Amino acid sequence: MAVLKEGSKAPAFKALDQNGNAISLADFKGKKLVLYFYPKDDTPTCTIQACNLRDNYALLKKKGYQVVGVSVDDVKSHKKFEQKHELPFPLVSDEDKKIVDKYNLWGEKKFMGRTYMGTTRTTFLIDEEGKIVKIIDKPDSKNHTEEILEAWKAAGK
Repeated sequence: MAVLKEGSKAPAFKALDQNGNAISLADFKGKKLVLYFYPKDDTPTCTIQACNLRDNYALLKKKGYQVVGVSVDDVKSHKKFEQKHELPFPLVSDEDKKIVDKYNLWGEKKFMGRTYMGTTRTTFLIDEEGKIVKIIDKPDSKNHTEEILEAWKAAGK
C-alpha cells in the first residue's frame, strides 16, 4: 500500500455506522470531510477528542465540514459511545480493519511499556473532489477542532 500524502486521492470505503447505516466516501462527494480515526470507543483520550468535536460540531457544520469517526469497534460499541456522549456525527465500524489498512493506520503501538497492534490516531481533511488536503498526525484531542479549522484555513478551504 502506498503511503498517503496530502494531495493524494482518499481511499474509498464503505462500512456501517452506529445506526446500521451504510456510509461511504462517495456519500461526501461535493462536501468537505473531516475523517478522523481513533483507537477505541469510550477510552479517555478518544472520549476527549470525540467530545471536543461534539462541542464544536455546530461551528464545523456552519463552515461546511462533515465529520465522521472511524475505529475498529463494532456497531454496538459505537452506539453506546454515541449515546453516552451525545455524539452528533456518524461513527463507522471497521471491525475487519479494511479502512484502517487502506489509510495505513494499523500498526505497532506502545503504552505503559507494553507493545501491541492498534489504530494510529490520525485525522484526514478531504476536499469536495475526494483529495486529501491535510493529514493531522497525532491530533491534540483537547484542541482538535481548532487544529481542523486552522488546517482548512491554511489550505484555503
